[in-house]
Amino acid sequence: MIQDPLGPLDPDFAANFTRDLRRPPCQLYLVSPLDVGGAFPDRLARALDSGPAAAFQFRVKDIDQHEAARLAEPLQRICADREVAFIVNDSIALAKRLGADGVHLGQDDGDPREAREALGPSVQIGVTCHDSRHLAMEAGEAGADYVAFGAFYPTSTKETKHRPEPVILSWWSAVFELPSVAIGGITPDNAAPLVKAGADFLAASGAVWGGDEAAAMRAFADVLAAR
Repeated sequence: MIQDPLGPLDPDFAANFTRDLRRPPCQLYLVSPLDVGGAFPDRLARALDSGPAAAFQFRVKDIDQHEAARLAEPLQRICADREVAFIVNDSIALAKRLGADGVHLGQDDGDPREAREALGPSVQIGVTCHDSRHLAMEAGEAGADYVAFGAFYPTSTKETKHRPEPVILSWWSAVFELPSVAIGGITPDNAAPLVKAGADFLAASGAVWGGDEAAAMRAFADVLAAR
């Protein structure tokens, strides 16, 4: 487990935190299920037509780049038609091939500087930083456009070893302008504390694709509108 060299945060920081109203309101960041074939393009269109999302992350595993590109193309069109940013998970090469709006990098998926050189100045680059302020600051210094903290809640979407407290979002929002994304097990029922803590985006996957995507999107929209 990665230890944050900055040490623990004072939990009272979150209790006294007030969101800076100059920051844009918190928005939804959709993450795909691993199976994006079959009827999934129709589900994505229905979801995006049912509630607002700022971005959609294309996340597939254990398939070659040609097949990934084939699966991505209709989803990318759906996002473009609705002005939703299309973000590729893990692969700088696939993001470049697709002309994607961005790439999301895990700690082992490459350096933001490498991504910037390959993809250009306008592409959005995000970095997973787990529960570490140190990793987040390093990502920002390397040119990331956003940092992601999590998993905040238990999730079946992927194996997680890090469980930050919401106070990390408060601290980040108070100190840095760079947006933060909260990830991990987020549902309409548990999202409000993360919004209050200062998240700029909520990443959602299983809560949307595990049931009625239209109803889930409406529920997330209600939570975000209430903050």
